[in-house]
Amino acid sequence: MHVLVTGGAGYIGSHTCVELLSRSDRVTILDNLSNSSLEAIRRVEELGGGRVNFHKVDILDRTGLEDVFEQNIDTPFDAVIHFAGKKAVGESVEKPLLYYHNNITGTINLVEVMEQYGVRNLIFSSSATVYGEPASLPISEECSTSACTNPYGWTKLMIEQILTDMQFARPEWNVLLLRYFNPVGAHKSGRIGEDPNGIPNNLMPYITQVAIGRLKQLSVFGDDYDTPDGSGVRDFIHVVDLALGHVAALKKFTDNPGCYVCNLGTGKGYSVLDMVKTFSEACGREISYKIAPRRAGDIASCYADPGKAARELGWQAQYNLRDMCEDSWRWQQQNPEGYGKQD
Repeated sequence: MHVLVTGGAGYIGSHTCVELLSRSDRVTILDNLSNSSLEAIRRVEELGGGRVNFHKVDILDRTGLEDVFEQNIDTPFDAVIHFAGKKAVGESVEKPLLYYHNNITGTINLVEVMEQYGVRNLIFSSSATVYGEPASLPISEECSTSACTNPYGWTKLMIEQILTDMQFARPEWNVLLLRYFNPVGAHKSGRIGEDPNGIPNNLMPYITQVAIGRLKQLSVFGDDYDTPDGSGVRDFIHVVDLALGHVAALKKFTDNPGCYVCNLGTGKGYSVLDMVKTFSEACGREISYKIAPRRAGDIASCYADPGKAARELGWQAQYNLRDMCEDSWRWQQQNPEGYGKQD
């Protein structure tokens, strides 16, 4: 299978490309490298045991997208896994127009070019943020998605609606909407992991950078939520489990096209302070933290009902919280400056 992976040099994309190469798929990566690195692609090839075809292109560049499809017209794409997009909740609250333009317009460009070249199998990287403040837990795919709490979540939900409407109008399309919970961890080798630009927006890379000494102290946003210890509760999922979820999802592309939705999570909720404690145990160091005010767009608790993915994709998460922390620490120890300035 020839798979185009947009955002394939990024955190989740790079781990997914390793799994695709490991099963001998042909992989083409499209990435603008705004929050990723060519070094990640080199390491993906090392770990996956194969070569990738890389194009430095932004999804907002319609002509650039067409060039990628045109250059691969002799070995056309069988499917596209679409990761590319901006993803920071806090930044989306501060810069909503940037998020709506980049994520939505970029996806429309991609889908129109796919249709132009007859590529009609798409896996979309969605998010549990589409559920907003859940009315009940665990969260199943049937839960309401009408009350997102931040612009990032709205972009994901709007794209889901666009893709659903498009597939209804073009029933030959096969669309999978995968709603991720909270990806953490790194490849067991320590060769690839999460390497955000600047100060991290996500919990795990912030903790690892405090542990390694790059940052002074973690801010825990809120200790007065209605949770066991007052800090936010999330469904943390190992990034390799998430990558394997995409491999499983590719098998859904059959002779019965449609539009499908699946949660990818563990079904277990851990608090921010649980994560801090477990990471401290994994790395043998105390993680300095302070309590800060709640962050705009955050909710109290969020964890999945992963039953549908087990039934329909034959997939379930294998790694626990300790695995996630140990693998994240191994990545950070081996790469104290991330991928560095190798580009």
